[in-house]
Order: sequence, then C-alpha cells, then structure tokens
Amino acid sequence: MALGGKATVVLLLCAMVANAVEGEVVTCQMVVSSIKPCVGYLTIGGPPPPSCCNGVSYLNKAAATTPDRQTACKCLKQAATMLPGLNLDAAGSLPVKCGVYIPYEISPDTDCATVQ
Repeated sequence: MALGGKATVVLLLCAMVANAVEGEVVTCQMVVSSIKPCVGYLTIGGPPPPSCCNGVSYLNKAAATTPDRQTACKCLKQAATMLPGLNLDAAGSLPVKCGVYIPYEISPDTDCATVQ
C-alpha cells in the first residue's frame, strides 16, 4: 500500500480529535495506545472491536487545543508508516462504525499544521 494511502488513514484518525476535553495533553504514546485496538480492523477487516471504538472516541475528546490536534495528526502519520497492509476502506468507515462525527473531509494531502 502506498504511503499516501497510509496518510489518509492517519488523517482520518487525526480528524477524530476534533472535539476536545479540557486539560488533556495529547502525546504520541496516548495516540498509539488509543488506536492500537483498531489495527486488526484496519488491516484485516470485520467489525471494529469495542476497544477500538473506545479508543477512537477517546481521541475524539482528548485534544483540548489546535496544537493538541496537530500533535495527534503528526503522531498518527508516523504510526501509519509502521502499519503494513492498511485498508483504506476500513479506515474510511471507522468513524461511522464507531459513531464518531468528523467535521471535515480527510485527504492524504492534508497538512497537519493546518488541522484546526
């Protein structure tokens, strides 16, 4: 799978941090541990496990500021480069399957520095 495709998944997951919980500081360790339960869904398919959706929901609420969301985006981009076999269709459907609303289109061309 092309790196551009992986960037799409990263940006999809990055968008999930749009709604924030005050006082939370986003770290790469937090981001990776939150999405780790989604790896099987993102590479093999099937329904996302509840632990995956819990992580997605947590990320959706974790970032309190634009810099936090940008950090999450960068961390997810980095993590995606280490995930072979990423299924972009599964990644694209993850927010819907987990009941998470993403307020903007995800694109492999998105620059994390522009994430609001």
